[in-house]
Amino acid sequence: MKKASLFILFLIISVFTEAAIQLPAIFCDHMVLQQQTDAPVWGKANLGATVKITTSWDHKHYSVQAAATNGRWDVKIKTPVAGGPYQITLSDGKEIKLRDVLIGEVWICSGQSNMQMPVKETNNLPDTGSNKVIVTSANAAIRLFPVDLNKSLKPLDDLSGQWKECISEHVADFSAAAYFFGRMIQNVLNVPVGLIWSSYGGSKIETWMSEAGIEPYKWVKLPDQNDESDVSPFTTPTVLFNAMIHPLVGYAIKGGIWYQGESNVQEPEHYRQLLPRLIENWRSAWKIGEFPFYYVQIAPFDYGNTINSAFLRESQLKVLNSVPNTGMACLMDAGEEKNIHPANKKVVGERLAYIALAKTYGIKGIEYSGPVFQSMSVNGNLVTLTFSHAKNRLNSFGKELKHFKIAGKDKRFYQARAVITDAEIKLFSFQVDQPVAVRYAFDNFVVGELFNTEGLPASSFRTDEWDE
Repeated sequence: MKKASLFILFLIISVFTEAAIQLPAIFCDHMVLQQQTDAPVWGKANLGATVKITTSWDHKHYSVQAAATNGRWDVKIKTPVAGGPYQITLSDGKEIKLRDVLIGEVWICSGQSNMQMPVKETNNLPDTGSNKVIVTSANAAIRLFPVDLNKSLKPLDDLSGQWKECISEHVADFSAAAYFFGRMIQNVLNVPVGLIWSSYGGSKIETWMSEAGIEPYKWVKLPDQNDESDVSPFTTPTVLFNAMIHPLVGYAIKGGIWYQGESNVQEPEHYRQLLPRLIENWRSAWKIGEFPFYYVQIAPFDYGNTINSAFLRESQLKVLNSVPNTGMACLMDAGEEKNIHPANKKVVGERLAYIALAKTYGIKGIEYSGPVFQSMSVNGNLVTLTFSHAKNRLNSFGKELKHFKIAGKDKRFYQARAVITDAEIKLFSFQVDQPVAVRYAFDNFVVGELFNTEGLPASSFRTDEWDE
């Protein structure tokens, strides 16, 4: 009897002396916290337990009580200007230490397979020099958080993954677009950068939106949360948001980058509504205002005779005018006719970085966008087009402008002769006496030839809204 009593006492002591603090995967060694903000930290502990937190950068103490119902606790900690490494100590009677914590700039990087393609070479893709990139990638000021693939019909509280140091073996398997973006941001700002990479190849945009986000669109069928029989990470609405975004909501970020659209290429009109809604959905979930959201326009590719991907590219282009604090990286010069995964991901990441550096971080003296069509005027059979983002003039770098077409009221398009005059293009066709519409590179696969002098390409565009 005495031995039994001692054993029970031992169990009781063990329960109350063993650390019961549980942290989501995003809070671990090597993590990056967003600088100069009130960064949320949360987790679970014994019901009603007091959790104490100490931050080594200012030796400040925080105290929070876990909920009596589910043990959930959350607290906001003040972060300083960029720096580190630091430590965060958490205790409910027994300590947990988060080591090698950096303070800097945190970005979430999401989308489908073109965001998922790794830095290392993959089968049947041309050599892009990735071996040199990987072997020279060690950088103590960059941290990587790859989110493991998952799907769920209901919002999850946690996910699988861990912060990793930026060394060759980790960079090799990390998103190439995200890595090149982060590398340029870190190099220019000279502050720590944290990249949270959450993407899933082949996924439609609906999978990355919450139930509340997708609900207004009646053409989207929301799944039955109790029916696991037919759940696809590629097409089932909400399942990737629930599993791979929802657990991250609240983690302090600077902004997001997005590379997706190929799986929605047959639904450009729907995408024109869904992309702004996704941005609004994520911003609403994070509750930190209209944080920067920069995305990649899908590259030209031969989708076959029944699809013209220019319409999806147009939908992405139009989002710039409808959603604040957004930017688009154009890839009109980087697509590959027979490869939906263009190999040059360095240009993707760096063009996204130009946008962030100019619009988010205020770097002066750089251009971040290719020429954007502004206006059209007609004088007889001569058409004049003007463009923004061409203050140092337009440029074709010696190539003839072959992708402009003109149509009259009959809606029949003819090849146009086009010349650059500073920030304008003048064009005409002998076959169109009274031009009413112009299209540029408005084809499924095309290699763009119109740039600004800074070397950034113009998107395909059209001045009409005629049904096809």
